[in-house]
Amino acid sequence: MAEMTYRDAVAYGIAQEMRRDPSVVFLGEDVGAAGGVFKATVGVLDAFGPTRVFDTPISEQAILGAAMGAAMTGLRPIAEIMFSDFFAVCWDIVANEMAKTRYMTNGQVTLPLVVRSGNGGGSRFGAQHSQSVENWAMAVPGLKVVAPSNPKDVVGLLAAAVRDTDPVVFFEQKSLYPTKGEVPDGEIVDELGRATVLRRGGAATVVALAAMVPRAMAAADQLATEGIDVTVIDLRCLVPLDVTTVATSVAETGHLVTVEENPRLCGWGAELASIIAEENLFDLDGPIVRVTTPHVPLPAADALEDAAMPDVARIVDGVRRSVL
Repeated sequence: MAEMTYRDAVAYGIAQEMRRDPSVVFLGEDVGAAGGVFKATVGVLDAFGPTRVFDTPISEQAILGAAMGAAMTGLRPIAEIMFSDFFAVCWDIVANEMAKTRYMTNGQVTLPLVVRSGNGGGSRFGAQHSQSVENWAMAVPGLKVVAPSNPKDVVGLLAAAVRDTDPVVFFEQKSLYPTKGEVPDGEIVDELGRATVLRRGGAATVVALAAMVPRAMAAADQLATEGIDVTVIDLRCLVPLDVTTVATSVAETGHLVTVEENPRLCGWGAELASIIAEENLFDLDGPIVRVTTPHVPLPAADALEDAAMPDVARIVDGVRRSVL
């Protein structure tokens, strides 16, 4: 067992899979010699060399086009799109090609590839470099969508993504890169589509993703001082979506609160809320409450960005509105 940062866990997870499988290759802008713009891939080039780690031109279309072609011809590429906002300039390849090739070839062509990307706010990068876009990917049939909250899950879920036969979009929340956590020794392989219950309580079910998970846990600590004990679930994956774990908890608590960094309109919590309302209505003893970022471009100013994103106080208030 070793403690490592979220950013170091990225490099650790990539290296684990590249050591295991010679068909795994890695490509992206500045991912090799520079170790990544967020220093999340330091040492990977030194370990595996320029025949398996490729620094690409500044072209997201070229990166994903190369990754798709490599996957179609027997490799298992990991491609990096530096900021998730930049999916906007290569979305045709993601949504119309990667997501649909297996379906349109009746399974004759599979695309075992992973697209990693720095996602979300909290780092003062402004409206064009701070978006939380996991709901973009969730809306496209044919993609699997992962967003880990801690170093151990980074390694385990990345391994599961690399070994999957479908394209996986793997979101790394940028403000989590310096955070630390325990990572077990040896090979780590997790399971896509399985949420984790981090804390149990009978008053409400709080479901969070990525950077919102530690904030939800801090809110749970504060609520406990008021006698309100909540269950906290780290959703981890949006596709496959682990509705069973959430529904089982809601049946026990009677209340659901989602904590979403994405803008409110059409966020992942809206889909989860609609499923619970349709399938588990009579388990609910109060309103479903969504704590989200408002439907606005994310500001660059420190105070404004902090005000826009869900914080502990807003999560606490959301739980109170659900249960009281």
